[in-house]
Amino acid sequence: MGQIENKQLTDSFILILRTLRYSFHYFYIKTNLLKRIFFLFLFIFTSLAFSQEIRKIEYKAEIQEADEELYPGATVLLGKVKMIHEGIVLTCQQALYYKKQNFFKAIGNVLIKQGDTITQTSDYTDYDANVKQALSWGNVVLTDPTMKLTTDTLQFDRINQKLYYQSYATIKDKTNTLKSKNGNYYLENKKFTATTRVTVVNPEHNLESNHLDYYTNSGYTYLYGPSTITNTQNKNKIYCEKGFYNTKTDISHFVKNAKLFLKERTVEGDSLYYDKKKGFASATNNIQVIDTVQNFITKGNYAEIFEKKDSLYIIKKAVAISIIDKDSMFIHGDTLLVTGKPEKRVIRTYHNVKIFKSDLQGKCDSIHTNQQTGLTKMYRDPVIWSDKNQITGDSIYLKSNVDTEKLDSLKVFNNAFIVSKDSLSEQDFNQIKGRDMFGKFEENKLRTLLVKGNAESVYFNRNEDTKVLETITKEISSNIEFTLDTGVIQTIKYLKASDGKTYPLSKLPEDVKILNGFIWRESEQPKKMEDIFIKDSSKKKIPIKKGSSKKANAILEHKLPKKKPRKPSLKKQ
Repeated sequence: MGQIENKQLTDSFILILRTLRYSFHYFYIKTNLLKRIFFLFLFIFTSLAFSQEIRKIEYKAEIQEADEELYPGATVLLGKVKMIHEGIVLTCQQALYYKKQNFFKAIGNVLIKQGDTITQTSDYTDYDANVKQALSWGNVVLTDPTMKLTTDTLQFDRINQKLYYQSYATIKDKTNTLKSKNGNYYLENKKFTATTRVTVVNPEHNLESNHLDYYTNSGYTYLYGPSTITNTQNKNKIYCEKGFYNTKTDISHFVKNAKLFLKERTVEGDSLYYDKKKGFASATNNIQVIDTVQNFITKGNYAEIFEKKDSLYIIKKAVAISIIDKDSMFIHGDTLLVTGKPEKRVIRTYHNVKIFKSDLQGKCDSIHTNQQTGLTKMYRDPVIWSDKNQITGDSIYLKSNVDTEKLDSLKVFNNAFIVSKDSLSEQDFNQIKGRDMFGKFEENKLRTLLVKGNAESVYFNRNEDTKVLETITKEISSNIEFTLDTGVIQTIKYLKASDGKTYPLSKLPEDVKILNGFIWRESEQPKKMEDIFIKDSSKKKIPIKKGSSKKANAILEHKLPKKKPRKPSLKKQ
């Protein structure tokens, strides 16, 4: 048993030795391999370094001499001097060549050519062959197939193919002339980056900025920071702080603090697109269009302007704002359409229309406003709230005085109805109805009202001292005229014979309190400007109609001949 255990221990020990031997051999091989890889990379790097050894300048001249006293370390070159270095050829009248520094100073009528495309002239040039940098000054002119650059001092970085200056330059191409104090020009992609006092001028436009990128081959301009583009023909202007402008097609797109100043309008928005040749502009988000002639503003989140047709289309929280007697009137709808020249401008507002003014509110499906005549027409289930009165009809016309900008008159056609809540009761309403109504405003307050055709009225009579409700009067006449003060009826005039009844409260028939067709729509009234953007329920309220339940009449005044008893009732549908 002991021999077996000793044998197992010996075998394990031998296995461990073999494993260690294999690991050492593997490490030895790997170490040598890593060394070989290292030396291989070192050889390649050294070869590349030698292969990329800086090339010396090649030169020739009619006279070559040295003057260590005046020009220590330099070779003086005179007459038809020519220098060649890795793709450029420089000629001049005289030069100093510093061989040790690989540096060349060219003097007089300096001409540099790079390939077949780039030519530069100047009075002086310093060329450092080690870093391939040329500094030229004195009447510098550089040309390539797309542009001509002139400046006083120009740096030419041949490695990055970049030109840059800091003492003003002018670049001219087939379309534009660009000027700036500082700038870089990238030869490969024809990109010009200009900063500080930048202008881009062509026969139609003048652009001013402090930072832009301009591509001489395409005419594309990218603007950064405050920039203004002025149309030299009609004086229209564009302002932005970031955007794009195609100088060849006159198409632009601006995305920060964009403003378009047209002859009769100013357009603002988060994003603004403008095609000058088509006279078309569109704007997105936080839009404001100011009519500079009519003192009229439209707002929304998407707009299109057709300059040649004098039209504006605006949606997405669209609202029109006009100034009436130093007070603002807000009209909101799903869609706003403004057409015509300022003196003949027409504003159409479609669907879910609401109006808010401090002393006048309204609602309908569509509105048509003619600013030349001052006439506003409301269609499809219109309602107006003026002071304490609610006015409804099949259509409502409001007339403003175009000179004073104050409300002048009111016309309600077909099923005209005016309602005002009783001063001390939430359940009682003074009512006037008829075929048509005609009202007059004084200082934007409804003062007189003429009801023509099938006129009826119900009003509640309170004691002047105690304010206690005493009687209710119902009148029927062909035509009735009312005067009002702060929305309260003051006088009543019957233009033809009337049929009037006054009822005490104890003997009041229910059907007398409510005229046929009555609807109280206070829940739809915008109480503040922000309410005009609230969409009401599409469920339409049904007017109250007379029913047929029987009640006894109790008459205090206006005794009439006996008639067959009626069957009045109050029935809501």
